Amino acid sequence: MNPGLFELFTIQFPSYFVLLASGFLLATACGTLWAKRMGHDPDVIVDLGIAMVIAGVLGARIAHVLFDGYLGDYVHLCTDPSQVAWKISRAECLAPVEADWIFGGASDATGIWDAVQNVCRPKEADCWAWARFWTGGLTYYGGFIGASLVAVWQLRRDRFPFWKAADMAGMFVPLGLAYGRMGCLLAGCCFGRNCALPWALRFPPHSPAADKQLELHQLHSTSDASLPVHPTQIYESMGCLLLAALLIVYLHPKKRYDGQVFLAFLAGYAVLRFGLEFFRNDDRGAILGLSTSQIIGLGLLTLAGYLHARFVKRLQTVAG
Repeated sequence: MNPGLFELFTIQFPSYFVLLASGFLLATACGTLWAKRMGHDPDVIVDLGIAMVIAGVLGARIAHVLFDGYLGDYVHLCTDPSQVAWKISRAECLAPVEADWIFGGASDATGIWDAVQNVCRPKEADCWAWARFWTGGLTYYGGFIGASLVAVWQLRRDRFPFWKAADMAGMFVPLGLAYGRMGCLLAGCCFGRNCALPWALRFPPHSPAADKQLELHQLHSTSDASLPVHPTQIYESMGCLLLAALLIVYLHPKKRYDGQVFLAFLAGYAVLRFGLEFFRNDDRGAILGLSTSQIIGLGLLTLAGYLHARFVKRLQTVAG
């Protein structure tokens, strides 16, 4: 685990954000090469990539704030910091922290120690905490919906064949997701449930996994490393790479209609994510025993099946 990947001009660049951005750049670069090979304007793909990154991050952050179970903390952090409890040690609570390089903020102690409750309270109100997406806290399906809406508008504006562009995204977005999940691994988020498998991972003290286990009384002290957990970040990264390989090498050369690769990606990722959610142990929101991502995934899987049936029926009608 290495939350800060590197530092430049005294600014620390979070591993999660750097690898997420790298994944988007990789997907956009692959899409540009694809556009040149297919005889399309590559500048459209560059513009599309930039627009989708902005809309995707915005959508992912909004979904995280609203649906991942942290809305109350963000509201209280702005309106009444005394309602927020950080379960960290007294030393960490009183340790100095550097000012935020975008939104500013205090550069002295992190918080105020509450000796009665044995928790750390925020030292002052922070109404911008919800906006600090580069520190982690992005929900994939929120980003997917935001990026998709902008893509529809952008492609129509540029008069670019929508389903051809969608197939391009279906091939290369999984590559970006694979990078992004490695950023999750370095940041320690999206961690798995406890397990005793040989490839299980242990995260250091005060990592999200250790904090969760401390909350569940599975650890005795804030100085304890986490118990071994499923490396769900690696599971998803490997699954995305496999999905990308199948779509690029096998399906794309044999596709029957424009949009088939994208629909296969939609269905494939929904199935992958639905299964992986059972192995995760971070807070993700829950409805009827299923996580928010599982419910959205079921909806997208149904949509992909419906659209595929319509496209196939249209092909049969034309052939007949």
